[in-house]
Amino acid sequence: MVKTFLIIGGILAFLSVVLGAFAAHALKSKLTPDRLAVFQTGVQYQMYHALALLLAGMLADRSATLLVTAGWFFIIGIILFSGSLYALAASGIRKLGAITPLGGLAFLIGWLLLVIQAISL
Repeated sequence: MVKTFLIIGGILAFLSVVLGAFAAHALKSKLTPDRLAVFQTGVQYQMYHALALLLAGMLADRSATLLVTAGWFFIIGIILFSGSLYALAASGIRKLGAITPLGGLAFLIGWLLLVIQAISL
């Protein structure tokens, strides 16, 4: 799982930089300022949680099952939270915003599991 989280975390961090640059250059003239801000929020949270995934991967071992579960919640959170914000910004379909809190909940669960694992060390 360590290798998997390091690979996925690295890819997600890389994509965060790519998407941030894409938004700053290619989308700046195509999206309203509000929709561009929504996209940038997705990029920021993707990067934060890609780094959290890398941390979970570096700290996890066979006995750290909560860290492994936390890592999966970070991945789910990125998909739901950031993914829904990207889709909302690109399409303008406000109903997609209903998915975003589910991703936020996944992030919170991931962080909580990381804290519980740290307490039990």
